[in-house]
Amino acid sequence: MWKRDVDVAAMNARCARTMVDHLGIVITEVGDDYVRGTMPVDERTIQPLGLLHGGATAALIETLGSVAGAWAVDEEHYCVGVEINANHIRSVRSGNVTGTATAVNAGRRIQVWQVEVFDEEGRLVSTGRLTLAVLQTTR
Repeated sequence: MWKRDVDVAAMNARCARTMVDHLGIVITEVGDDYVRGTMPVDERTIQPLGLLHGGATAALIETLGSVAGAWAVDEEHYCVGVEINANHIRSVRSGNVTGTATAVNAGRRIQVWQVEVFDEEGRLVSTGRLTLAVLQTTR
């Protein structure tokens, strides 16, 4: 499914000094049809009650879907987010959460990515859907 060279280390390096880096999001694994990454539940990602912030979870969802989208288009195209939806199922107070992005549709103009986020015990924390527009690069 990937149309570009998949280089996890290079993608993590590209995220240095961005919100992705600030939140501690790390791409950890890429399979034939998924991208997986983690995010810590700590002072960067919790809300005042000490629970994982839904906005931080949405940032994880958007990051994983966007990385997958970037690898699913050729060098003549790039993706931008146009809509994100997240349902928060379970609260988390510590540890790490892990998200996995899989394609609902990786089309030529629109991509839709489903992202499931789990806690360290394998319990569903959030589920989200990210829609990306595929645009042509201008050279």
